[in-house]
Amino acid sequence: MKKLFISSDHAGFELKEEIKKHFKKKYLFTDLGTDNSEISVNYPDYAHKLCKKISKNSKNMGILVCGSGMGMSMAANRHKKIRAAVCYSVKNTKLSRLHNNANIITLGSRLTKKNTAFKCIETFINTKFEGGRHKKRVRKI
Repeated sequence: MKKLFISSDHAGFELKEEIKKHFKKKYLFTDLGTDNSEISVNYPDYAHKLCKKISKNSKNMGILVCGSGMGMSMAANRHKKIRAAVCYSVKNTKLSRLHNNANIITLGSRLTKKNTAFKCIETFINTKFEGGRHKKRVRKI
């Protein structure tokens, strides 16, 4: 069973819980918080926490959820060895893996329907980096 790290702020909490529930038989999640949607929290704290786990092993992958996906992505991409992609469609998710070797998917709970989020996650996990001409580009990031 593939292990994934997942984290959200208060705005992404409900979608995070739906993701864990939907994929519970397929993936093992390490949930790094937050624990509810009632208390406002700072998304960078949760992005940084997840990035520390992802950067320890190149095979690790993560899911970050906030209201738009943008804040989590911005905070995550400040870390070395992290390539976080805001994903909103199967096509842009696939390209984030094929061409950019993204290791974190960020989702916007206020902008992405639940079933679209599920499809994006499945695509993210199952798409392999294409390498080739993209390898030198990723190294420049």
